[in-house]
Amino acid sequence: MVRECFTVLGATGFIGSHLHCYLEKQGHNVLTPPRNAPWIFTEPLGHILYCIGLTADFRNRPFDTINAHVCYLAEILSRSHFDSLLYLSSTRVYLNAASGSEDERLIVNPLELDDLYNLSKLTGEALCFRDPRARVVRLSNVIGSGSQSPTALQAIISAIHTNRRVVLHTTLDSEKDYIWLDDVVKMLPVIATNGREKIYNLASGVNLSYYAILQALRTLAEFTIEISPKAQRLNFPQISITKMQRQFDFSATDILPFLPSLMIDKGKINEKLA
Repeated sequence: MVRECFTVLGATGFIGSHLHCYLEKQGHNVLTPPRNAPWIFTEPLGHILYCIGLTADFRNRPFDTINAHVCYLAEILSRSHFDSLLYLSSTRVYLNAASGSEDERLIVNPLELDDLYNLSKLTGEALCFRDPRARVVRLSNVIGSGSQSPTALQAIISAIHTNRRVVLHTTLDSEKDYIWLDDVVKMLPVIATNGREKIYNLASGVNLSYYAILQALRTLAEFTIEISPKAQRLNFPQISITKMQRQFDFSATDILPFLPSLMIDKGKINEKLA
């Protein structure tokens, strides 16, 4: 195995922290500078994995969202010394798109509050496309055992453990793509060092409805389901993973068999907090 130098930006976050641990276990040299470290613009950084980002709280922190997804990225691209940079974007940009292909023409509306996230990620992508050293990976909803991943699925599991009651603000037939955390931390360094494309979808390629997920969870615990009167259907197309399959022979882990471990891990966390 070739020992590489990686710089993980956002190493205290959900994905960044697991990525940091994985890279060190693989024997790589890993730098995890804080946001305002002065040497980040003078020292060689090797392969940068840009994991800085906001997810669920972007609606309440619009300026922080733009700073994380765009402004700091622009500084890194224009001032730092690196071999490659991999920018973590999101398959959320495909919401209401005709397809989940990397080449799909995307539509956003600045008048919509929820589109701020997509606008910021797409602006970050656009900056990366102007630098031949930079690539983009659009991640689907990342789920991992023992994690505190900021996804709707994790929120559902928390609600089951807390009060045995799940309130959905989207319809039962709403669908999303989920990817297992281990797949993500394994493939990100590979894409960073060997990727030939400018952009990749890192996803399972299969959408799961809330109905299918809740039915699986009901085999593990009893709980009630309430649908908000204002619930809307999330219209995500199936995410294409053709590029990942073609270049890396990628096959995603099915998350449904891991739902029991997610339930158990959340129960252990709640016991510690009690």
